Amino acid sequence: MQIGSISIKNNLVVAPMAGVTDRPFRQLCKKFGAGMAVSEMVTSNSLLYGSEKTLRRANHEGEVDPISVQIAGADPKMMAEAAQFNVDHGAQIIDINMGCPAKKICNVMAGSALLKDEPLVQKILSSVVKSVDVPVTLKIRTGWDTKNRNAVEIAKIAEDIGIKALAIHGRTRACLYMGDAEYDTIAEVKQSVRIPVIANGDITSPEKAKFVLDYTGVDGVMIGRAAQGKPWIFREIDHYLKTGKHLDNPSTYEIKNITIAHVKELYDFYGENAGLKIARKHISWYTKGLKNSANFRHHMNTIETIDAQIKTIEDYFNFLSIESPYIKYEEEMLVA
Repeated sequence: MQIGSISIKNNLVVAPMAGVTDRPFRQLCKKFGAGMAVSEMVTSNSLLYGSEKTLRRANHEGEVDPISVQIAGADPKMMAEAAQFNVDHGAQIIDINMGCPAKKICNVMAGSALLKDEPLVQKILSSVVKSVDVPVTLKIRTGWDTKNRNAVEIAKIAEDIGIKALAIHGRTRACLYMGDAEYDTIAEVKQSVRIPVIANGDITSPEKAKFVLDYTGVDGVMIGRAAQGKPWIFREIDHYLKTGKHLDNPSTYEIKNITIAHVKELYDFYGENAGLKIARKHISWYTKGLKNSANFRHHMNTIETIDAQIKTIEDYFNFLSIESPYIKYEEEMLVA
């Protein structure tokens, strides 16, 4: 897939997720086959440029190209300045957030709230595109609510201004993450523009990825929640798209090593104290649906040292490996 001057090795993209797609997670997904991973949202408020959180989110040291950074805000000038700031700090692609449904974002007329104001959308996109010499992409939803679906109009505005690719989550802001993704709307958007379109929403398996690509005609798929605790989903999808065949589940030993390597990266990135706490949610995702995982997670949340956290992970996966060398998910979790 080509985004402006940037070549992406395939059409699999990691969705930006607040509190999830930090540098360690992006690197891990790229290792397992994602062609691109979009960073956590970075505020356009210049007062926050010096904050520890913003500087950490702008840290791309050692990250595999391409480096795509998502910015959010509602003021065209501040958005342009945020784009320039992030390009100066290593961003090779700037992604504009007009898809986030969170109240605290929409209440300041940013994220998906911008879809209600097409003239402001035009001003923001134009300001950012003119401010940087790297490709600019856009993430949207299908509209503000089911009575106001304007994704096609927004897509045409974006293409005319010079946006190089468009990612679309197949729900309105009002739908949040409920109901089924609107693949018909995504297909309509794809037919209305010539720039690459990337589909997002409910892509949870290799079969679903192929279905969405075939049904909508989009150029790529973007995966978010399905990669939490399962970063190897990109490897599985890539293999299936190329061969039509499924890979075996990862071995228990491999998942143990992936989990431990990931938490160690979190310790290094955030520091031991914060890293230990942030690691808990990732460990929870890695073990969801596995035997006796509820008790394991409850115990994990009481552990206060990184040595004990790693040992507990090792002990748990060693316990699982006695039963089977390959990971086995409990049936009810597969249905869920």
